[in-house]
Amino acid sequence: MEKRNLYLKTTPVDEAIAIYLKAIKEIWSPIYETIPVTASLNRVTRHAIFAKYCSPLFNASAMDGIAVNSEKTIGANEATPIDLELGVDFKVVDTGDPINPPYDAVIMAEDLIDIGVENKVRIVSAASSWQHIRSIGEDIVVGEMLLPSNHKIRPIDISVLLSAGILEVEVIKCSEVAIFPTGTEIIEPTEEPKEGDIIESNSRMFENMITLLGGIPHRFPTIEDDYDKIKEKIKEATEKYDMVIVNAGSSAGTEDYTVHVLRELGQVLIHGVAIKPGKPVILAIVNNKPVIGLPGYPVSAYIGFENFVIPVINMFSGQAKDKTNEVEAVITKRLVSSLKHKEYVRVKVGSVGGKIVAAPLARGAGAAMSLVRADGFCVIDQNSEGVEAGEKVKIELYRSLQEIENTVVVIGSHDLILDVIGDMMPNRHSNTFVSSTHVGSMGGLMALMRKEAHMAPIHLLDEQTGEYNINYIKRMFKEPMALIKGVGRIQGLIVKKGNPLNIRGIEDLKNHRFVNRQRGAGTRLLFDYKLKEMSISPEEIKGYDREASTHMAVAALVGSDSADVGMGIQSAAKAMDLDFIPIGEEEYDFAIPEAYLELPIIQSFLDILKSEEFKKRLQELGGYSLNRIGEIQLLREEV
Repeated sequence: MEKRNLYLKTTPVDEAIAIYLKAIKEIWSPIYETIPVTASLNRVTRHAIFAKYCSPLFNASAMDGIAVNSEKTIGANEATPIDLELGVDFKVVDTGDPINPPYDAVIMAEDLIDIGVENKVRIVSAASSWQHIRSIGEDIVVGEMLLPSNHKIRPIDISVLLSAGILEVEVIKCSEVAIFPTGTEIIEPTEEPKEGDIIESNSRMFENMITLLGGIPHRFPTIEDDYDKIKEKIKEATEKYDMVIVNAGSSAGTEDYTVHVLRELGQVLIHGVAIKPGKPVILAIVNNKPVIGLPGYPVSAYIGFENFVIPVINMFSGQAKDKTNEVEAVITKRLVSSLKHKEYVRVKVGSVGGKIVAAPLARGAGAAMSLVRADGFCVIDQNSEGVEAGEKVKIELYRSLQEIENTVVVIGSHDLILDVIGDMMPNRHSNTFVSSTHVGSMGGLMALMRKEAHMAPIHLLDEQTGEYNINYIKRMFKEPMALIKGVGRIQGLIVKKGNPLNIRGIEDLKNHRFVNRQRGAGTRLLFDYKLKEMSISPEEIKGYDREASTHMAVAALVGSDSADVGMGIQSAAKAMDLDFIPIGEEEYDFAIPEAYLELPIIQSFLDILKSEEFKKRLQELGGYSLNRIGEIQLLREEV
């Protein structure tokens, strides 16, 4: 009587895969290769990728119309229209055309009045400076992180990489998987079946599942139930491929040889799992390669693949299991929509205080980076005028709900260190992420008050005490709060290389083109404080009302000669190879409700802040002091 493979026990699914992955990690290390960006779809980045060029590359018209000097349009209204002459007062531009001095605004073609005189048009409304112009670097800035490491490249990512001048990318090499159907009774679909024959189809299912996962399948002809032949094929395959799947022959039949072969060639860690259907799964290692035996019944084979093959391939590729999800979330901002369209609004999504929150991103047609940053879409149906802030909406997620729940939601002031943290987080703490949205320090604190973020990076100077951040938090919050100390950073004036205009300080700004930060930004509050200190009126600063949302955007505008000077941090000036005039050091910290401090994702965030790797990367950026980084200050009301 032939010997059967009797199961003495079965292992729980989670325990089985944990044992198997742990064993594989001890013998496996990733392999990388450099490939053209155009061939990188669904590949996983090795390192963070940074922009080589700005996008747009120049100040560009956002509309069809005419380019004008806005000062020449002052006073235009219905009662006192102004006539403009081609070549003297304006030039005709199409969308995307460069805009250069003396022009600083675009008037849409539909806002022009034809007065019947050749080369002349009439306007009845003044143009504001920089209206309908896409500034250089509005979408992408030189030195900006386009994609983090360990990121699966999507079609929109390829477009953004090419726009930013990136032609090649280093990625994790695709896993090559050998697939062996087994069984004397198995025939190919092209053969005419007779009694007792079974048409082989599982291996074709595996092929396509592996392809969808980004692997490279190698399907081989069926091996008959012969011990030596099965042994020979498996041994050869483990010498050439990254992984081997053996289909059928894993159960308790007298001719199910797979487990015996694998025990002779290597180590069988698991034979039999507590799952139905699909119990007779084999998890083995041969020649330092994973070999998985899957049952022959199609449903059992599918369930076994889902539970055991996918985690291994995902580990090889650096990616978690990806499934499309639709969730209900609270929208953080009012969204107005046209009744004529079904609109897809890009959103960042996070889980804060037990609720899913969705923060809308830029809606402009030219904002390609908003697709890269998005976690999903909020779909506003046709015939809807939009949704109100705080309303519950349906979100179609790019990312799994597990990833969303493992994401630290950071809303507030911008700094390059957030990119560094965002890059380090999933590598230092697997499947843990950082989502950062830049709305300024005050905007971040307001998001905390609405329970839309875990923490807010802030740098708010109290003019009365000269102290940073603490008094603002105490005044605004009744609940127990904490301050995670971040970095000291040097604020100052970003100027062109060599400082050709010989700008020495804020007192020299009156005669130069300035670019400001947005209202509520800590940098703007500091600038206003300095103006007040020097008795300088904002009206005396040309460009005071021209706003940029990040320090890198300020640096890009100065570097492109779209502005002479802007207020920002030293690391942004260094990244863009510009000169910098220090104004003073400030404290860039993280406000957080005390109740969130013990969350695992916050503990991971703190671990990054305190790590030597993080400190080393900040030293490379320059312009930071790290004396108290990671310290926690509890801000409870005094009794």
